[in-house]
Amino acid sequence: MSDARDSNAEELSAEELAAIEEKFDEGAATRTVTPGFGKFLRYVALTFATYHYLTAGFALPPDFWHMGWHLSGLFILTYALFPHIKTKTAFDLKTGALRLGGVPYLDIILMVLGVAAALYLGFAWHGIPALGIEEQTFRMGNPNTYDMIFGCILIVLVLDIARRTLGWILPLIICVFISYALFGPIFPGILQHPGVKFKTFVSSMYFPQEGIFGVTLWVVSTIVFHFVLFGVIAQRTGLGQLFIDNATILAGRYTGGPAKVSVVSSAFFGTISGSSVANTVSTGALTIPNMKRLGYPGHFAGGVEAAASAGGQITPPIMGAAAFIMAEFLEVPYTTIVIAAIFPALLHYVGVFSVVHLMARRLNLQGLSRDMLPKLGAVWRDGWANIVPLVGLLVVLFSGYTPYMSAFCGISLAIIAGMSRLKEPPTLIYAAAFIAFVVWKLSNEGFSLTMSAILIAGAVIATLNPQPRTKMAEMADTFETGVKYALAVGAASAAVGIVIGVINTTGVGFRIGFMVTQAAGSLGADLHGLFSLGAMQLFSVEDLTLFISLVFIALACILMGAGVPTTALYIMLVSVAQPALAQLGIPPIASHMFVLYYGVVAEITPPVCTSAYAAAAIANSNPFRTGISAFTLGLGKVLAPMAFVYAPVLLFVSSTGFDLLEFSYTATSCIVGVIFLSAAVVGYFLTSMSVIERILFALSGLVMIAPSLQADLVALAIALPTLIIQVIGKRRRLATAS
Repeated sequence: MSDARDSNAEELSAEELAAIEEKFDEGAATRTVTPGFGKFLRYVALTFATYHYLTAGFALPPDFWHMGWHLSGLFILTYALFPHIKTKTAFDLKTGALRLGGVPYLDIILMVLGVAAALYLGFAWHGIPALGIEEQTFRMGNPNTYDMIFGCILIVLVLDIARRTLGWILPLIICVFISYALFGPIFPGILQHPGVKFKTFVSSMYFPQEGIFGVTLWVVSTIVFHFVLFGVIAQRTGLGQLFIDNATILAGRYTGGPAKVSVVSSAFFGTISGSSVANTVSTGALTIPNMKRLGYPGHFAGGVEAAASAGGQITPPIMGAAAFIMAEFLEVPYTTIVIAAIFPALLHYVGVFSVVHLMARRLNLQGLSRDMLPKLGAVWRDGWANIVPLVGLLVVLFSGYTPYMSAFCGISLAIIAGMSRLKEPPTLIYAAAFIAFVVWKLSNEGFSLTMSAILIAGAVIATLNPQPRTKMAEMADTFETGVKYALAVGAASAAVGIVIGVINTTGVGFRIGFMVTQAAGSLGADLHGLFSLGAMQLFSVEDLTLFISLVFIALACILMGAGVPTTALYIMLVSVAQPALAQLGIPPIASHMFVLYYGVVAEITPPVCTSAYAAAAIANSNPFRTGISAFTLGLGKVLAPMAFVYAPVLLFVSSTGFDLLEFSYTATSCIVGVIFLSAAVVGYFLTSMSVIERILFALSGLVMIAPSLQADLVALAIALPTLIIQVIGKRRRLATAS
């Protein structure tokens, strides 16, 4: 595709945008089934969503039942909606003697086996004397025949639903881990281990605490699903449009307005959406055509949207699924993760915003005219009520209640804002039901009086929403869509549980961590001489070892992230990288955030960068060039992890403590470094830059990311010639213009 296509093309229709999302989001395209079977699947999806919604607010059943029900829903919907092999015709409606409602009987059989394997654990937990099955406690490490049969079925089918929703890469990586567990003696050197007996392997993968029924599936079934559902409901009821309109008002009139709108709206949208592709399609439908009309090249317009949208998974408060799992791994409140993510997310958006601004200055692109901007009064007069659910969710979350309780309250308020209207008394049943729930929690001391008052006030205020009411059928569609969005992350979480089980069983994480630090240490010792002059040394061996280890791990994250969802990638890599980073003295939260960030960077790193490809489809641009643009625009996100590893104070909540003066200095240094790098990427600062100037600015920016006075002085010395040339050049340009 060429970037030279008509930049004044009409915006894409909703159907075309949906097709783009289905093409580039592995979990979005689904099989066509007959109307009757479709109705059955709709009931399953609505039951699935309602079950999770109600258990979040009232009470969770025992973990083995809760995760079993969640897996059952995944098996039914995945085998019904995702074909065995994805071809051009695989999603078309096909009927015949070997199909039920358009679904092959083979998939129906696999569906039934999956549900049986998922629920068997619950039924057999306390034993089944008639079948000679003892209590689960007595079977740990010594599974009986039923355990082995259902365990093997579950392992195979979990890998299969991960393959159907996400492609081959993740299951193949997991199969490598399985092979490592079973065939340990054949591996060389430090990786060699005695091997895990097949019976022991199946037991550890199947029984709770680790393996498939471990922490990842628990977090997704108990927390992540609810936040995905909240994001879909909030977007469909008007919060997404409110974000885009306000971003346009804030940034639209300035230099390069539409591109800045893309950055700001994606940052807003990232607070409720953990999906980069969904974010790209939702905000890019408006911003990409506007950027092209203004004069941005198509690949750059798509890159801006992809880079900004990929920030959704690192933007508080929701941050996608990985942040919830991080909180469980670190055994800290989720709010701690949210606070730690504030500055790194800001640094990412500063980088994207800087490149956008400087590119607009270089191309002399103006902002939107006043008549093209939404009117602030009209936007808030119509859409103010849509902010109530997000405020309610955040208030509950930061008041110390569980994430799933905050999601329950957020979803409830979103339903009220969408469906209850004071002028239509019968619709107030939704508000009345939630208020009754709050009063019940208050009477049981589940909510404080202040929290109860806030939530009741929110419910009452939401009924004053001036926008048209969402009908029951529309809300049911929204719930169904939310469930479909959650299938891929659910399948990934179950499958990646196998990796955690293998790592815990074999200790491979510590083995690989040791290999990384040993290799980095050897390379650091070899390079140390280059940075020493007699007794004076610029960097110690320990400094070089740390830096090289970080580069190794960052590259591993980016390379393994090609086609692997961020959540699954984070779980696999943190299990391997955490021991290595811990040996280097890096605080746990910094090491976890480091791995998460580079997992997200993989989403905008060619050749596999789904967000950029989706943006390229909207922009009619070359996908690879769009990916390159997205990567260069995301340099802030590439460098941010290095900064907070060297200066954990940037995370606010690090175990090293928080010092306001240190934070202010370090943050300023990092922001200046990112701006210098952005100028080097664009080739423009105060005026156009030569190749030498760009190289000097890039070097200066990289050095400035290292948070120390010595490094900053060196960086300024490197940048000084370019700064002088730029100031002189700008004065000449202004003199010529006048």
